[in-house]
Amino acid sequence: MPDLTIRELVVEYASGGYAVRPIDGFDLDTPAGSLTILLGPSGCGKTTLLSCLGGILSPTSGTITFGDTDITGLAGPALTEYRRHGVGIVFQAFNLVESLTASENVALPMRSAGVRAKDARRRAGELLDRVDLGDRADHRPGELSGGQQQRVAIARALSLDPPLLLADEPTAHLDYVQVDGVLKLLRRLADGERVIVVVTHDDRLVPLADQVVELVPNLVMGTRDPQLVELAAGDELFAQGDWGDLVYVIESGEIDIVRLLADGGEEHRATLTAGRYFGEIAPMFGSRRSASARARTDAAVTSYTLRDFRDHVNRLDEAADPGADR
Repeated sequence: MPDLTIRELVVEYASGGYAVRPIDGFDLDTPAGSLTILLGPSGCGKTTLLSCLGGILSPTSGTITFGDTDITGLAGPALTEYRRHGVGIVFQAFNLVESLTASENVALPMRSAGVRAKDARRRAGELLDRVDLGDRADHRPGELSGGQQQRVAIARALSLDPPLLLADEPTAHLDYVQVDGVLKLLRRLADGERVIVVVTHDDRLVPLADQVVELVPNLVMGTRDPQLVELAAGDELFAQGDWGDLVYVIESGEIDIVRLLADGGEEHRATLTAGRYFGEIAPMFGSRRSASARARTDAAVTSYTLRDFRDHVNRLDEAADPGADR
């Protein structure tokens, strides 16, 4: 079975006229026969990355190779063949056909690929036995629990025996007991030569993984000494799309806030002067910077963690009104 390799992956799209880059220079090496978990909060680009791996979304730049296949270079019939036989996808919302039985749902991709009905039914039965649902083969999704529906979805993703299996938040709609069964199943499936990639914010999956990749870097969220940063005119303090963990207070000079437009141009949003602060949104939400900050003149700023910045503001308020009832 092949290895999965991602190099310098970038995904950028336009939203409201602005350029948004949920994935920026991402690298990954996943050997055959392993379970890799991509861990991160909502909005960090997990599903976007999975869509690229599945051949559903084309990245802006970078490469994804699976063995000798350059997924990012596929098009037309070659891309269709990869989507059909190279990769199986387990969707967050199950996406089962309500009018079909469990067996018919699992057989559906095989019938679409031209497999004879008899062979598809036999294979569906084998897969449902494999996920411990052989006795539910004739039940429709509405007659199954959430955990059982997810296992049917996993069996369906395996129907054409793809070497790469992708799972998007497979425990999102499950209770604690149901999660345990799905986790054990994923671990069991990863014990062969297949590559399994799971994106999730659920850290209960972490002990199962051969590799855990955090899509959000380790940011400074606690306390540390404030640091003075000196900038020459034109220096960039941070760029749109960077992960942000610090808040800045301008000590001297001027800072321009600009946003990158989808056409490659820039929009000037504000010029901030001494005494103003900026950059608080990204650390508040654990997200990327929505704009760039650049020195308009020679400038100096002090950087704070979010917690230290709050303490700094409280001290300023107390100094301004020491008699206030707090």
